[in-house]
Amino acid sequence: MGENKEYVTQTDELGNIHISEDVLAVISTAAALEVEGVSGIPGGSRDITELLGKKNLTRGVSIQVDEDGVQVELGIMIKYGYTINEVARAVQDVVATNIESMSGLTVKCVNVNIGGITFEKEAKSAE
Repeated sequence: MGENKEYVTQTDELGNIHISEDVLAVISTAAALEVEGVSGIPGGSRDITELLGKKNLTRGVSIQVDEDGVQVELGIMIKYGYTINEVARAVQDVVATNIESMSGLTVKCVNVNIGGITFEKEAKSAE
């Protein structure tokens, strides 16, 4: 497979499936960015298309896989006015659900690190 890449291997009746840890990191980041109240990832952009173009979706995400399951650690930026605990809990839920549904792996934990709060101006309507 690729050089210096970590892969999770699943064996089934038809053969082996190799999932890169980078894929799990991308799933985690994309899921977190969809949660209301999340404004981005620390040191990154909040525009998913820009992130995909720059291949930055794995920045700030750590994935550890062992025989018990997947451990995820990721950082997020929260929009001002949202309750940190509620947003972080929603991120934990959506990341775990997406990884489990897309990869078939069990998620042991999702640790969310709050990198900061962003203040966004509302767009003015043209009159």
